[in-house]
Amino acid sequence: MTISLPKAFDMRGQRVLITGAAGGIGSETAKLCSELGAITILTDIASVTKKLEVLASSLKNVAAVHALDITDRKAVEAIVAQHAPITALIDTAAICPFDEDWMAPDWNEQSFHRVMEVNVLGPINLVRAVMPGMIERKNGSIALCGSIAGWMGGLLAAPHYAASKGGVHALVRWFSQRATPHNVRVNAVAPGPIATGMTDGQPYPTEKYPMQRMGRPDEIANALVFLASPAASFMAGSIMDVNGGVLLR
Repeated sequence: MTISLPKAFDMRGQRVLITGAAGGIGSETAKLCSELGAITILTDIASVTKKLEVLASSLKNVAAVHALDITDRKAVEAIVAQHAPITALIDTAAICPFDEDWMAPDWNEQSFHRVMEVNVLGPINLVRAVMPGMIERKNGSIALCGSIAGWMGGLLAAPHYAASKGGVHALVRWFSQRATPHNVRVNAVAPGPIATGMTDGQPYPTEKYPMQRMGRPDEIANALVFLASPAASFMAGSIMDVNGGVLLR
């Protein structure tokens, strides 16, 4: 049985680059894009390439699977050039070290630098690679992943993660000022606590949350794919809160 999609959610003909695609949110994003008819290019770091290939084998319209470190500008640009035109970018790649005592004299500052490289420089590299082509074609959508931590400092996250996600929120606005006049939309989702490998084993007090549970990866994927789809055609420079009511702004 063929499902008839409303035009606003029909992504047939779109070429979507998805980063962090082997992770909880990224894999659900890839699945939904596939269901909506998009052609996808799936990327993640080299250590999870096998997992990514298994995911790709279960989906329709996967153009390619690549190992990619988004902090490597040349590697990002090479993949974008190989699969042009990219009509939508959904970036879910991020790291969140739960450093036990960042105030300790021997706290490893390299952790800070790596978080900022992945969570801030990574999106910059990706947008810098895809946005010029989108602007030239006068069409494109970019959906980044912020966080509740970027608004209020986080629930359990260390300061480098909160700072990095606040940076993503600022980047959405900076990019939008330059992209929106060319019909290129840049938005982000700010998730609350989500049950993924990143948060596994952390003591989130779910009994205190309004919904008394963690969010599911697919609940964030739904929002990201919405922002990348024609359904969000009048959204630009927005950061969509998807946090189960943990933070009301």
